[in-house]
This record gives sequence, C-alpha cells and structure tokens, in this order.
Amino acid sequence: MKTSTPELQRAAIVELLEADLPRALPQAPQRAPQLDVLERARAFAEPLLASQRLDTGENALAHADGVAAILAGIGAAPGIQAAGYLVYAGEHLAQPEEMVAQAFGESYAQLVEHTRKLVRIQRAVRGAQLAEEQQAQQLERVRKMLLAFSRDLRVVLLRLASRLQTLRWFAASKQDVPREVALEAREVFAPLANRLGIWQIKWELEDLAFRFLDPEPYHQLARALHEKRLERELRVHQARATLVAELQRLGVHGEVQGRPKHLYSIWKKMQGKGLSLDRVFDLRALRVIVDTSADCYTVLARLHELYAPVEGEFDDYIARPKPNGYQSLHTVVRSSDGQSMEVQIRTRQMHEHAEHGVAAHWAYKEAGAKGYAGTSQASDEQAARIADARKAVLRQLLAWERDLAEGGNTASDEEARIFVFTPQATVVELCFGATPIDFAYALHTELGHRIRGAKVDGQLVPLNTALQSGQTVEVMGGKERGPSLDWLKSEAGYLKSPRSRAKVRAWFNALQQQETIARGRDAVEKLLAREGKSAIKHEELAARLGLKSADQLFELVGKDELSLKTVEQLLRPAAPPTESEDEAAARQHVRQSSSAREPKGGVLVVGVDSLLTNLARCCRPAPPDAICGYVTRGKGVAIHRSGCANLRDMLARDPERAIDVTWGANTGQLYPVDLSIEAQDRHGALRDVLEVFAKLRIRVSQARTQSAARGASPDTQLMHLTVELASSDALRDALRAVAQVPGVRSARRR
Repeated sequence: MKTSTPELQRAAIVELLEADLPRALPQAPQRAPQLDVLERARAFAEPLLASQRLDTGENALAHADGVAAILAGIGAAPGIQAAGYLVYAGEHLAQPEEMVAQAFGESYAQLVEHTRKLVRIQRAVRGAQLAEEQQAQQLERVRKMLLAFSRDLRVVLLRLASRLQTLRWFAASKQDVPREVALEAREVFAPLANRLGIWQIKWELEDLAFRFLDPEPYHQLARALHEKRLERELRVHQARATLVAELQRLGVHGEVQGRPKHLYSIWKKMQGKGLSLDRVFDLRALRVIVDTSADCYTVLARLHELYAPVEGEFDDYIARPKPNGYQSLHTVVRSSDGQSMEVQIRTRQMHEHAEHGVAAHWAYKEAGAKGYAGTSQASDEQAARIADARKAVLRQLLAWERDLAEGGNTASDEEARIFVFTPQATVVELCFGATPIDFAYALHTELGHRIRGAKVDGQLVPLNTALQSGQTVEVMGGKERGPSLDWLKSEAGYLKSPRSRAKVRAWFNALQQQETIARGRDAVEKLLAREGKSAIKHEELAARLGLKSADQLFELVGKDELSLKTVEQLLRPAAPPTESEDEAAARQHVRQSSSAREPKGGVLVVGVDSLLTNLARCCRPAPPDAICGYVTRGKGVAIHRSGCANLRDMLARDPERAIDVTWGANTGQLYPVDLSIEAQDRHGALRDVLEVFAKLRIRVSQARTQSAARGASPDTQLMHLTVELASSDALRDALRAVAQVPGVRSARRR
C-alpha cells in the first residue's frame, strides 16, 4: 500500500491554498512559475523592507525571510511564501492593493488586504492600555477575528508563521518579549495550529511562549531534562530495538518511532496531575504504526507479555474514539528495572488523522506534486476536493470556537460576525451587516441615542452603511439625544442588531411613558386646584389610593386606568350620618360604662382593665367576626379571628396564652379587611373596581395587581386590596357590587 511521507501530508494544507491562487502572470518556458513568483516577490519587497523595522524591533526583510523559511519548512509551495513578502511590502506602499494586483494578480492583492487588516487588529490590541479583564476580552475578540478571516486559509497560515518568527527573533536576540505577544501566541495561535494539524508550529509556539511567560519553571524543567537526557535516550533506543525485533517475529509490517516531548506539554501534565518529573510516564515514549486495527491489538498483547502494564494507564481509543475522531491504543508499561514508558499503537490512517488533523481528510496525495502547484486550472474533480477540504477546515475551526465559548453558542456561518475597532484601538464584535448605529449602541446606549454621523476609515459615510471587518469606526454625536423612528424601518437598513432595535424601542417607550405621566399630572393638579386641595402632597395622595408613587398615580390617570372620579370622592369625605337624641344618649351611656375596660381598638378583654390590644395582620378581624385573644410577649393581646390558622399553630404550642375577648362599642371605628379579586385581564379593570368602592364611600388603603397564578387562565388578573370598614357585615354589600363589574370572576375576603 502506497503511503505518503509526513512532509507530503503537512503540505496538503498548502496544496489546497495554492489551488486558490490564479496564475495571472505569463509563465516563462522551462521555469517553475511558483519559484518565479517567489523570487520576484522578494525582489519587489527588498528595497521597501531592507531598512525598515517592525514595531517589535526586528528588521522587516529578515522577518519576511523567516516567515518564508517557516512556510517552506512545513511544505508550503513558493507561491504562499511569496505572499509573505508582499504582505509586509504593502505596509510601505501608498496603494498596496492596487500595486500588488497590477504586478502579481488580484488574488495576491486580496490576500495582502485581508492579512494587513488582521495585522492592524493585533497591533491595536497590543497598543491599547487596558485592564487585565479587558485584555482577556480583547484576546477573545482577536481569536474570533482570526476565525472570521479563516475563509481565506492563506491568511491564517501567514499569521501563524509570522507569530512563530517573532518569538524566534526575541529568543535569538535574548530580549524580553511583550507579554501580550507571548500570551496571544499561546492562547490563540497555538490552539489554531492544533486545530489545523500543524503540530510543528503548535509545539514550538507553546514552548517559546512558555519560556517567555514562565521563565523560571521553564529553565528548571529544561535543566532537569538535560541532566538525564542521555540515559533517557539510551533506554528509548533499547526499547525501540526490542519492539522492532518483536514486530518482525510476529510478521507484522510496521515501524516504531520515538516520540519527542515538548517542555510545555510536560509542564502542563505535571501541573494538572500534581506529578513530579519522574512520574511523567511519557518522558520515555514510543509510537508503533502498523497496517490494520487487528495488528494494533496483536502488538498490544505482545507488548504486555514483554513488559508489566501499569494499572489504570490503558486507554482504547480505537473501540471508543474521542469526540474529534482521534483513534489509538495508549498504554504505559514498566520494564524489569522499574522504569515506565508510554506506548501508542495505531494504524497509518489513524496516525495521519492524529498528526495532521483536518489535513488527513484532504484526498490530495494521489494528485502528485504537479496537481495543485503547477497547473493553471484545476479539474472539476480537483475543485470538488478543494471545496470539501475548505468545508472540513471551517467545521474544525467552528468546533474550536464552540469549545472556547462559555455558553456553547456559535454561529454556523463564517460570515455571522464582523470585527471593527474604535480610534482608541478597542475591538468591537458586531453581527454581520451591522451599521455605524449598531456600532454606537454596542459601545454605549447613550452614544447610540446621540449619534448623528460616522466616519469609517476616516471617510464620512451614511448611517445605514454596512460595516466590514477590520474597519475603524468613529462616531459623531450631537448635543440633543434621541433616535429617529426611521431607524426602526427594516427597509431603511439603519439597524441590523436586535439588541440595537430593542434599545431604540425602549427609548420611545420611555418617551411615551413620560408624556403619559405629564398628562396625568396635569389632570390631577387641576382636580386638586378645583377642590381647594392643592396643599395635599402628591405622594400622600398616591399612598391613600394604595399606590407606590405619585408617578404611578399620574400614569394610571394618564392611561385612563384610574378615573378622576375616584380621586375626587377620596378628597370629599362622607358626611357623618344623623342620629336621634335617644341614639346619642344611648351611645354616650355605652361609652361611659365601658371606658374603663375598652381599649382604643374597640375590643374588650374579659376581666382585665385597660389592656393593650392590636388586630392581627394575618387574618384582619372585624366585627362581628368571632375572635380570640393571644397574649404576646411585650405587645399586649393580639386579636385573631377564631378560625385563623396562625392562631391555631400558636395555641398548639402555648395554649395558656389564650384569653377571652369580645367586641366593644365600635361606632365610627374602621377596621382593615383584605380582599382578593379575580378578573379578566383587560384595560381599566382596576379602575372600575376602585370606582365601586368610591361610590360606596369605602376607603381603599392599598391595591396591587399581579398575573394569574400557575394553572389559572392566562388572561386572568389578580387584585389584592385592603379596605377599611366599620364591620365585616358591610363587606357583603361591597363584594356583591364588585361582582357586578364586567370581567370580575370572583371577589372574596382573604
């Protein structure tokens, strides 16, 4: 069976990328066109870059040479290396896209444009003076920005090589790297290289970032590994020779490789599992690659015969692959001298997937060297494979984004987000098609309300202009705040974000509420003036109506949910009823005969003079309810209705605290009574109920409404009122009147 070398496998990514580059320039006879492009690109860039330095201090031409070398090291064709020179040359051209398009073709010009946008984003993030938490947010936005540009995979590959070259230069020059650069390499670029299966770049990025971010543990670990390097390599060599001989004896065709270990992966394992260096099994590690799955298990059985397996250190990822499709047998064995060693056993196909990730799905090996690097046009079959490969890559990148997202929500379309930044270098994430108004609302609600104009990359644009990733947006606000109703018209295209639309609607709703309150305030103040009650405070009037605030009163009146007649009747107290001389004499006699024993609440405590009483709030007793007293600690006698559940519970614990009480003469005394009314949820229902009590001259001290309880009809409104009555007998007439209000389904005492 024909197999490809690791170098050809690594080149699969680049072969895909090169297939997207049209050959706009005439091809010289007997000369590789891609090599010609590389030489011309370097010659084009050299006079522009030779004397320039990047913001890191590195010579620009040397950096471009290093990027090209890294790309060549992973199998990149000369065309993609040439693009690296053109990207950096573009920084020193007045019209880079136009000049590159004329000299090298439109595809290279687009690549230069996209890559320069991404470079500006990264530089802006590094240059911004942000708090640590904000820096973390910016780092996340750079990651998403990189994903947004992943539609052109050449951009991603160029940025990976550039970041690796930057870290190499800092290491070679023995200078301290900016923390933001190393952190971005470890948290953004290394995971991206991992997803693309470019392990060579991934490991080096992680190790260099580890060296700069945590220098002390890095050097300690490096010294510890170096001290035992020769001994470790000798043991691995001996074990490898033994396994090779066993494969031959078993008749299994395969190969045995030593596995290089990288400092960062060793350190992570030590930290994550709390291990000492001697306990990291895969410091001594081998990988066995065979032809079939059956051979994998044959080798495993023989390996466990030769060496003692370490308990709990075996994983069968062939029978149970990992979610990302990874398959292999993992085991740790111990030799006769007590030394441990990790061994991975897999087929060649499994190895390709494990080593090269999405590149293992790209069926380009049969195309040969000429297929995608030397032809001017790809065949239909090749174009189909390129399209499938691109989809596979994007699926992997979106899966990476899902893994990193806190809520697990991510867009299925690579164009679902755009990333722009402010003049102060803050990256802002917006939905695809967002406008400058969306941008303003994303920064601050007040800024969105006041926006009157916008500049994109320094040019004035209409407010319904669709923004693109990488643009710099500047908002111009006016002194007067307030959005326009035209912004809510979808056909006008002013707002794309649902969040921005909600903020505009909320502004107009608040404006309408203010107008309603002003209208209600004006009506109430006119009524108070007409009744000669202008001295009454608005808050006091609202409290007497059972409302929380004066604004709530004004809003109900402004919406016509509370009639002014109700307020007017509240301001006009009822005239006292007339009584005959005989009734007055009888009332005076009762008052004189009971004054020694009747407290202010109108309740007589049998056998006790002048004892403090208070009516319990839980059951709100009122004459002629059957009542019972309960002697409290320090608060006198609490008067409950005889059937009160709270009273029963208290007397069950302290029965000796019960005391006989009776209603005294209570002419003119008012008692609070709680009511519960269930009605259809309609406009003005509360107003109609309050009008009933106003006509009956019953004072409502408190009123509140709520939605229906679970299990009730969804259009049900519950009203909880507290009214003041001379007796519970008077309540019957009030409840009958309330029951006649349209939409009222039930009215009862609580």
